[in-house]
Order: sequence, then C-alpha cells, then structure tokens
Amino acid sequence: MSKPSCKNKLYKFQLTTLRLDPARMQLISGFIDTYLRLDDIEKQVFQAVISTMGLDEREEVMQIVTSWQQEGVEIERRETISTLLKVRFGNLDTELEAIIPQLMELSREEYLGLLLQADREELLSRFQR
Repeated sequence: MSKPSCKNKLYKFQLTTLRLDPARMQLISGFIDTYLRLDDIEKQVFQAVISTMGLDEREEVMQIVTSWQQEGVEIERRETISTLLKVRFGNLDTELEAIIPQLMELSREEYLGLLLQADREELLSRFQR
C-alpha cells in the first residue's frame, strides 16, 4: 500500500471508528504525519485521494491536517521569539517569558521588528499589563 493511501486510511479510521476528542485526534494525527512523511508527489496523490471523499469526510480530514499544521506554526513562532529574546538579552527571565504570548499575537514583521530593534525596557513597557 502506498504512503498516501495508508495515510488516508488511517485518517478515515481515526474519524469513523475511533471518534476521539480533538486532543487525542491531534496526537494521533501528529504520529501519522511524523511516520508517514510524504514527498511532493505523494502529497499530490494524497490530495487527489482526499478529493474523492464525500464533502463531510473531506472537511473532517482537512480540519485534522490544518489543526496539526497550525500547531506546528505556533510552536515555531514561540521558539523563534524565545531564541531572539535569548540572543538579544542573554537569558529568558520571567519578565521576558511573560511577554511571549503577546508577541505571538503580532504579525511576523511586527514581532521581528520589535525584537531586533527595541531594547528590553521598551519591550517590557509595551507588553506588561
């Protein structure tokens, strides 16, 4: 069985048989994505397989895939912000750690501009409540 077909069957099994809560569904989806990495051609095949599903089933599969991708983006954003704060200010104390969620709400251009140009006091005064 090809990886795209296997991935499709695992997603379908997860949706139709297991009926898990969103957190468990996301955990299993992460496992599937980790161990069934698709190259560009396989991704096209997977998309073609998904397009043959019924609308409800296709939406559920895409919701799983999209939520997993979104979580990855958020993790990467948090790591980027943390790394830049460490590089600029030497360590990540509780004050700097506390502003990370607010920085994550900004666009990439905004948070990068602030982290590269603002000093510690400017950052803290802008984001501390």
